[in-house]
Amino acid sequence: MKSNHFLLLLLLLFTGFSYSQDKTATKEFKVEFEQFTLDNGLHVIFHIDRSDPVVAVALTCHVGSARETAGHTGFAHLFEHLLFLESENLGKGGLDKMSARIGGSGANGSTNRDITNYYQTVPKDALEKMIWAEADKLGYFINTVTDPVLSKEKQVVKNEKRERYDNQPYGLTFEVIDKNLYPASHPYSWEVIGSLEDLQNTTLDDVKNFYNRWYVPNNVTLTIAGDFDTNQAKKWVEKYFGEIKRGADLPNMVKQPVTLTETKKLYYEDNFARLPQLNMTWPTVYKYHPDSYALEVLANYLSIGKRAPLYKTLVADKKLTDATEMFQYNSEIAGQLVLEITAFDKTNLNEVQKGINEAFKKFEAEGISQQDLNRIKAGQETAFYNGLASVLGKGFQLAQYQIFAGTPDYINQDIKNILAVTSEDVMRVYTKYIKGKHFVGTSFVPKGEANLALEGSIPAIIVEEKIIDGKEASFDASIAATYKKTPSAFDRSVEPPYGQSPDIKLPSVWKNKLSSGLNVYGIENHEVPLVQFQLQIRGGMLLETANKIGVSNMLAELMTKGTQNKTPEQLEIAIESLGAKIKAAATNEYIVIRGNTLAKNYNETMKLVQEILLQPRWDAKEFDLIKQSTLSKILQQKANPNNIADNEFRKLIHGEASILSNNNIGTENSVKGITIEDLKNYYSKNISPSISNFQIVGAISEADVNKSLAGLNKEWQSKEVSIPKVESSKAAAQSKIYFYDVPDAKQSVIRIGYLALAATDKDFYPAKILNYRLGGGGFASELTQQLREGKGYTYGISSWFDGSNNKGSFAIESGVRSNVTYESVSLIKEITGQYGKNFSKTDLDVTKDFLVKSNARTFETFSAKLNMLFDISNYNFPNDYTKQREKIVKSMTIEEVQKLSDKYLNVNEMIYVVVGDAKTQLQKLGEIGFGEPVLLNPPTEMAKN
Repeated sequence: MKSNHFLLLLLLLFTGFSYSQDKTATKEFKVEFEQFTLDNGLHVIFHIDRSDPVVAVALTCHVGSARETAGHTGFAHLFEHLLFLESENLGKGGLDKMSARIGGSGANGSTNRDITNYYQTVPKDALEKMIWAEADKLGYFINTVTDPVLSKEKQVVKNEKRERYDNQPYGLTFEVIDKNLYPASHPYSWEVIGSLEDLQNTTLDDVKNFYNRWYVPNNVTLTIAGDFDTNQAKKWVEKYFGEIKRGADLPNMVKQPVTLTETKKLYYEDNFARLPQLNMTWPTVYKYHPDSYALEVLANYLSIGKRAPLYKTLVADKKLTDATEMFQYNSEIAGQLVLEITAFDKTNLNEVQKGINEAFKKFEAEGISQQDLNRIKAGQETAFYNGLASVLGKGFQLAQYQIFAGTPDYINQDIKNILAVTSEDVMRVYTKYIKGKHFVGTSFVPKGEANLALEGSIPAIIVEEKIIDGKEASFDASIAATYKKTPSAFDRSVEPPYGQSPDIKLPSVWKNKLSSGLNVYGIENHEVPLVQFQLQIRGGMLLETANKIGVSNMLAELMTKGTQNKTPEQLEIAIESLGAKIKAAATNEYIVIRGNTLAKNYNETMKLVQEILLQPRWDAKEFDLIKQSTLSKILQQKANPNNIADNEFRKLIHGEASILSNNNIGTENSVKGITIEDLKNYYSKNISPSISNFQIVGAISEADVNKSLAGLNKEWQSKEVSIPKVESSKAAAQSKIYFYDVPDAKQSVIRIGYLALAATDKDFYPAKILNYRLGGGGFASELTQQLREGKGYTYGISSWFDGSNNKGSFAIESGVRSNVTYESVSLIKEITGQYGKNFSKTDLDVTKDFLVKSNARTFETFSAKLNMLFDISNYNFPNDYTKQREKIVKSMTIEEVQKLSDKYLNVNEMIYVVVGDAKTQLQKLGEIGFGEPVLLNPPTEMAKN
């Protein structure tokens, strides 16, 4: 999805270091990059990485919501949307349309307080096309924005706000925090998404003025990272960007730290929250401030892990919550430190605050040990290396350093600053920014439970949108923009040709079957000094009984909570001291233990995996905590419209008789009835190497992997485990609409589909080919083009075929503005029903181009390689199955697509689930043609939950 505001926050964990490929993996890194500036001020950064035949191109504009003014908020984010729609020479559909032809990852963007990013990874033969397209976006775009275009995109952005903020538990928390942390004149006092009123009042002149001021070469950094020729790329950059005019000189952003003169406490009765949540926010420092590094360690130490003072007090001792979280939100001109606690049901947040104060007192008395400091730094080292798995991550980070620190080379200083933090620094910043300091405290509580808020809290002022039929402005998205084209020294309407086709090499897969029955699959790759692996044990929920759903999920969580020889805290320290991560999770069909570690620490990490697997601790306190945590998750899901839709859809397509109709975390009744003996029984009967696969990717040889598994192979006793066959439900004889009432919901969440195909079915991959132009191709799909781009009904819509060794679903999902629920369901039904009949040669050509060319990106990351091993090991696919699928794509015909459509897209046999406001939307859905909708919950049930 476009507009992922938080992507950049995650990417700040990642960097683009080069390193010496030896097993010692020293901490001395040197980034390799080349940079230059065009006469018009465009700053260009190149980074070479020849590990895959791909290249990532990103435009980073130094304009975020902080460059806006009060009353005109949301402009930067609105531009992120607009720039994908059309430009003078790419035409309507712009980069999105081209991406579908060239096999790109999908043109995308993100906006935060300070910058806006436009990015995509493509096969390297499309580099010139991307440079041409990005230049067209920067210099040849604004004339294509018309009043109908602006009207439509306003609707899309407003739908995004409803989906991601207004219709989610705690979605409005930061709106309350930022309004009260920063003065009204401060550019961080409003949210990146902007206000609905400001968006509605935006005029075409406003848009053009904003563009002409900020979207100029001297305010933009272009990064290109991957496998390309730098000399040729320089010529292309000069050709396509060089004649774009420089803008007026722009002022530097002045640092604007804030100081609170009083503590502010506010509360809000959240329509979607079922548990009380407390946030405490302190003003701190801007990005790369010297104190930011110690604050990062402080937040980690106080809240993460069993040694964390907040965890010990709030979770282990007082049992007020199941998790504690503290994090920095540092931006260009100011920053904040946030402590977030979601408490258990009916918990008074004043008790939570008392616990927080006790934890702080404990920290003041004890400080942070050198051992804990080293442990945290080891995790930071691994996080840096993880960023090297993608060329896009490298490009992002180089641009970040250029814009906020003045040079990409700051990457070297940044790591030095991280490693230089001392225990004294951590206590110093705590004393300076947290101890006894004023804060903003927000209490988001369920409706009718204001008594749980912090004492002395006042109501938060939030303007809630009223969804009224006919209120939204109408527009005709089909009207072509007419404009005078911007002059150029050459004909920019001619799309550049492809370069030399990339040489796609399949990763070399090795396989081994150990004497215990454990199957081992690996790919050796020395791109970074990391190893990622997963031990996959078949079974999961399939081996549970109907009254004990949730056993495998709780077992997976308990597995990493200590061993016979290590307490939960000791095990956690042992893992983190290696800079490793070991996580266990359960799915419908598996329990999976996943690991990520530096290659130099792989053997020690695997010793811990073996201990976790073969020497369970069965810690009773941890079991009780996991049980309470699971019950809280179930309660939260009852109020989340997307969770509700998924759970109800699952029940309806599988049928109540199928084990797969359940959510694998369980129900309140099943979880309450589960004992630790149930977990032990599952473990003793079902955890066996005979039904397990070990998949590994990274800087380690086959011989070393086999050696590392020798102890596990010897000690893990094999047993016979029978995986039950899942009986498939019969397709519905006639479609029906099912409605779940969420009073006053701003959006309706839609799920449409049925039980379709297993991954091993001969039609499974052809069906995925079929789906590309329907809803699987992002902005290339018909559903997106009509419901988002054509009507402005939704922020996003997609469809897919999912499957394993058992049949999975065909599903269409979306969230739409509440007052167009009927129109949206009706249009989805029409598009899907007519899809095969309307499928054209153009549709087929676009599908083939994308699926064939995108193979260059198929194995770029470690995660992608692990997915490949997963498919090979679980579905008995050949090692070259991607090449075989390429042949299927190339041979596909329109007639075959139409036959598949007739077979798998029968809209009169699908289940229709809608979660929304029944009083305004239920009745009209009866006009769809499937009879009166079935109400799944009594009208008052949401209030009771």
